[in-house]
Amino acid sequence: MTKNKTILTNVDVSAFLESVAPDRKADESRQLDALFRNVTGFQPHMWGPSIVGYGQYHYVYDSGREGDFLATGFSPRKTTHSIYIMPGYADFTPILARLGKHRIGKSCLYVNKLADIDLDVLAELIRAGLADLQTRWPIAPT
Repeated sequence: MTKNKTILTNVDVSAFLESVAPDRKADESRQLDALFRNVTGFQPHMWGPSIVGYGQYHYVYDSGREGDFLATGFSPRKTTHSIYIMPGYADFTPILARLGKHRIGKSCLYVNKLADIDLDVLAELIRAGLADLQTRWPIAPT
């Protein structure tokens, strides 16, 4: 079986956040870091080269595939912030309707800039995503 490409690393989160460009994206990344720390109570760790993760879980699928993955987090991409709220958004439509301007993927939320969204609603969404994940797999600090 294949292994996850996105794995926990020893890269320093502060150094990564300081390397984010442009300055607006770096400032917003620091805002997101503070929000995720506050909401989750977890210290951040890097997953792969560019994802800041908070907490982790170990999964085992019916197929036998298993691994570890971040419970929630974000990545400051060139044009958007990718916000990872696992395992998906099927039950979060009422929260997403109040969030503001965003796009969604399978388990990822895309936001161009933080001014486009309500950060209190994002905090609510992070909590809801973690609660949903916790019903499937135990979440632990990284």
